[in-house]
Amino acid sequence: MSWLSSLGPIGEAIRIAILVFEVLLVFNLMILVHEWGHFLAARWRGLRVEAFYIWFGKPLWKKTINGVEYGLGSIPAGGFVKLPQMAPMDAIEGESNSTEPLPPISPLDKIIVAFAGPLFSFLLACGFAVLVSWLGKPQTEPFVTTTIGYVAKDSPGDKAGLKPGDKILRIDGQQINRFEGMTTDTVRWNVIASEDKTIKFDVERDGKAIPTIAVASEWPEEEEAKSQSLLGSARDAVFKRPPLREVGITGKETPMVGELQPHSPAEEAGLKPNDELLKADNLPITHRLQLSDYIKTREGKPIQLTIRRDNAESTVTLTPRLPDKHPADWTQPMVGIVWHATGARKLAYPEVWEQVSGAAKSLISMVQKLVYSNSDISPAHMSGPVGIGRVYYNLLQDPAALLQILWFSVVLNVNLAIMNMLPFPVLDGGHIVMAIGEAIRRRPLQGRFLEVFQTACVLILFGFMIFVTLKDTGDIFLGGGSKKGGGVSEFEWLPKEKRLEATK
Repeated sequence: MSWLSSLGPIGEAIRIAILVFEVLLVFNLMILVHEWGHFLAARWRGLRVEAFYIWFGKPLWKKTINGVEYGLGSIPAGGFVKLPQMAPMDAIEGESNSTEPLPPISPLDKIIVAFAGPLFSFLLACGFAVLVSWLGKPQTEPFVTTTIGYVAKDSPGDKAGLKPGDKILRIDGQQINRFEGMTTDTVRWNVIASEDKTIKFDVERDGKAIPTIAVASEWPEEEEAKSQSLLGSARDAVFKRPPLREVGITGKETPMVGELQPHSPAEEAGLKPNDELLKADNLPITHRLQLSDYIKTREGKPIQLTIRRDNAESTVTLTPRLPDKHPADWTQPMVGIVWHATGARKLAYPEVWEQVSGAAKSLISMVQKLVYSNSDISPAHMSGPVGIGRVYYNLLQDPAALLQILWFSVVLNVNLAIMNMLPFPVLDGGHIVMAIGEAIRRRPLQGRFLEVFQTACVLILFGFMIFVTLKDTGDIFLGGGSKKGGGVSEFEWLPKEKRLEATK
């Protein structure tokens, strides 16, 4: 679908509109299945069903079929099945239109109906997980390695003594199985979730275990940024997320050429898109940033690169130099490579239970850190519909969009199931708790107090949704910031003959 961008502004607008439509389809499928669970359970247990809505707010469309009003709301955040025999939800669903008396239902009926929504979300996650285990999940090196590929200069990791090539075994006693990912066994998560002033790394270097390395949990500039944020602008306070812990290390990856700038040293040397760079002057390349640092020290000096192309290795020689056109303050030599966005990827076929349990463990750990820990993780790091939609929007532009969508949908539906089971009024878990209370008291929980309490919880929930939506919006419009040195268009290389003429 990227070809639409070549049609100019109109084509780009059409491409974006199609992507947004696809995001809404995928997102609403999950809402539909969740609410369908409530609907079917309510029918089974004999409850009165007045409405089935996707989204909240004033209806954009509605139609009554067999006494049930089906509709699409105007606020794109979830959905509901209107069940007046459950706890009062007038603040979200509107007042009941029926004047007929409602027959009582048992606490067990309420528990079954409330539980059915999360159950259907979980079953949908399992269905997606079956497809992922069959079709595969694209993974880059950082998702399968525990080896450090790059250590930023003067970072906490650098100062503590971590080095490229170190294999990370444990962090704060937690076994590490990969560098990146959305599970609790990754380097990224355990650094973010750390609670002490130092993070303890157990690593293997040159095949041998070395003494535990204690790494400072924050960069000095991060501490300064936190102190300044208290006095920062109102815009940053509302839209920006607090910084998370980082120690300046990245996972090992083999750099892959994405594009070549015309007439650049890399193009003239014969490099091609999708070439993998293995060595520079017999120095193993463990990360693109490592190679970039090496290039900066070799202006005017030839570099012999060992590359892999079509599973065969060969060598090319290029000489870094300053681009013929560059920003006035740019002084670093370059070779004209635009890196591939992901690098080489291989398909993994994780088991269904591995996917589902991994997503569940990640969310449970996140909630625990939010409630009980001294880590930097806070509600400001959570996302709502806008943030989730943005993830889907980006995944839909991936060459392996279907596989990426299936994988992320496993994670999202497990999260949806578990979050809805939290014992908070308005959520399904809250309905279950109230039904259990009703069974213990042997009479329904009702009255004016319950209505006011439910409404207050609705307002809290909507307030939280607004809060995370502001953060999600900030990620879109403020997250990137400017890149030092400008974009690729600010650099230009002259053909060899023109360079020769310029030197005469």
